[in-house]
Amino acid sequence: MSKLGELSERALDLVEQAGGKLKLGGDAAGKLLQTGAALGVVRTGAKAATGFVRRNPVVAVAAGVGVGLLAFAAYRRRKRAQMEGSTEGPHRRIDPRRVEGPGKSTRRRKAEVVDADV
Repeated sequence: MSKLGELSERALDLVEQAGGKLKLGGDAAGKLLQTGAALGVVRTGAKAATGFVRRNPVVAVAAGVGVGLLAFAAYRRRKRAQMEGSTEGPHRRIDPRRVEGPGKSTRRRKAEVVDADV
């Protein structure tokens, strides 16, 4: 046999072995394939984003500032809803009341009872 024939036979043997392993671990191979595809998408997206930022830095900064402002507005809205006693927040603020003067009581004091004859 020539070297080319031996090489092709060896390649076929390796392919058969790899196929057998994939059949045994079908779920694991599917997960690995999904993970590899996801990593490829992330890598491609990162390259595209980097190229866009290099060409348009002003637009990238403006987008970053816009996202920051939206996040701050959402934070303020959530805090305002909590302070207004919304059911979304875990706590509700209760302001203490201060009574000015002597205050009212349910029973009469001796000093308040005035005899009209005296």
